[in-house]
Amino acid sequence: MNTRDRMLSWVGYALLYGFLILIFVVTFIPFWQILVLSINDGTDSLRGGFLLWPRQISFESYAAVFANSEILNAAKLTALRTLIGAPLSVICIAMLAYSLSKRDLVGKRGITLFFIFTMYFSGGLIPTYMIVKSLGLIDNFLVFIFPGLINIFWMILVRTFMEGLPHEIEESAEIDGANDVQVFFRVILPVCTPVLATVGLFSAIYHWNAWYDSYIYTYKPELKTLQAVLVKILNQYQTGDMLTQAQQLANEAKKVPVTSESIRMAVTMVATLPIILMYPFLQKYFLKGMLLGAVKS
Repeated sequence: MNTRDRMLSWVGYALLYGFLILIFVVTFIPFWQILVLSINDGTDSLRGGFLLWPRQISFESYAAVFANSEILNAAKLTALRTLIGAPLSVICIAMLAYSLSKRDLVGKRGITLFFIFTMYFSGGLIPTYMIVKSLGLIDNFLVFIFPGLINIFWMILVRTFMEGLPHEIEESAEIDGANDVQVFFRVILPVCTPVLATVGLFSAIYHWNAWYDSYIYTYKPELKTLQAVLVKILNQYQTGDMLTQAQQLANEAKKVPVTSESIRMAVTMVATLPIILMYPFLQKYFLKGMLLGAVKS
């Protein structure tokens, strides 16, 4: 490589890394600003200005948030929904993907097209609501689990991964006397850990961030998810209500330096941080699963 090519290569790398750093700064600064405002003294934040670091560190906003029974109940409900919904979704998707990955499945192409059709077309909100209501899932915790149990795109990722596995491993297990159920649980699932971890992460994010189903299918306050409560607080702020829930929380926390704005920032962090902390533990599976599940061997 001559000097000119080496220089062009360095310029290309500089532009690439510069672009990536720019994206990081643009996406990270708003998150950092919310974090700083949530741990800054609420009354001090009223001075305004952009903060790279808290001027007066205070965790009173978090204390006020965790003292609120509605937010605590919503957090518990969301955590329970995620802990139940994500594993169930993964196992159901894996079973469906395993069935559709079988080479000798009669009508495999037609069944696959039937499922893919649902990715692009749905019955609409009103028919969906009528079905949910007819199943008795209105104001029922199971409404958070069953309607979103199967995601076709995730199923295709898992199926493609399974189709790339050597067929000999199933034949070896069958020769040893294993049936389809034993092959699935003892042979297929262990080797599908990367793609299943990826789907599990997707499902956990979906359940943790979901709010619309809680908004339209539930009316009881105890069945409102954390994100639904957060949306309500933010909507109250945007519509300019005279006394929003965040302001009520601030008023309840007497003689502590909190404001409605600091309460909103704290609630946002409480709703965001748990799912973000999952990424470092699943990142290696996420990258490998996306690569192997999207490209058939």
